Amino acid sequence: MSDTARREGTPEPGNRTTPSSENMIVSHAKPARKQNVQPDRSAAGKPGEGIRLQKVLAQAGVASRRHAEILIDQGRVEVDGEVVRVQGMRVDPNTSVIRVDGDRVLVNEDTQYFALNKPRGMLSTMHDDMGRACLGDIVGEQIAAGQRLFHVGRLDADTEGLILLTNDGELANRLMHPRYEINKTYLAEVLGEVTRKDLRALKNGIELDDGIARANYAETLESIQGRSIVRLDIHEGRKHIVRRMLKTAGFPVQRLVRTKIHTVSLGEQSPGAMRALNRSELASLYKAVGM
Repeated sequence: MSDTARREGTPEPGNRTTPSSENMIVSHAKPARKQNVQPDRSAAGKPGEGIRLQKVLAQAGVASRRHAEILIDQGRVEVDGEVVRVQGMRVDPNTSVIRVDGDRVLVNEDTQYFALNKPRGMLSTMHDDMGRACLGDIVGEQIAAGQRLFHVGRLDADTEGLILLTNDGELANRLMHPRYEINKTYLAEVLGEVTRKDLRALKNGIELDDGIARANYAETLESIQGRSIVRLDIHEGRKHIVRRMLKTAGFPVQRLVRTKIHTVSLGEQSPGAMRALNRSELASLYKAVGM
């Protein structure tokens, strides 16, 4: 499969921009898991109690304390729905709802989110009793450090590509729930030359033994010497659904790579490589599942 085909996908969304300013500070806040919960106002902001707001922002990785003060001066910080412009306010980070540029700040440093390029032949499990290669072999250091990471969905052993790892159970469950129709992009190398008629059939629906399966998007990227590389976007999670769709359509899969989950792309990651999700990717995933 060509590098061009592997990198196929739409760009990641950019961060929110604000009007330029001489002292403009970029917020690096990570969005919290729950964006719209009712704040507990009983403890926040009381004189002599809690932690200074700029320190909370610094600990959350938003900016240094000095730059956090500038964010406050610019009116970009909210506590419990109120814009804060006075320095030195004390808050309880466990109960106060803190937002920067409208995004709630994630203050739980124990929550982890990773994108992993699963190699072909590796099992989508954290442990295998038979000693076969599995995801746990890659994240062994995190597990040894006490992090309870688990995978969001599965890829069969012969399928390679993007899989998400996290200890955020709520987000993981929502991403896997069919209600939210999270889109996934696959590149498949198949036998046969896939025509426009075949692509229409994939989008209109292929009758499988467990019901009709439809692609949200289908495109032939390459077709030469009796083989094709096809891009399929699909939000269903039935077992081996992409392989079964293409085989039923008359195109046995020789290689299958998942390159994208919603707006999280595999990009240039090599097989076995893992990276942390960035703020934009997290915010997009939260929004997609209503968190």
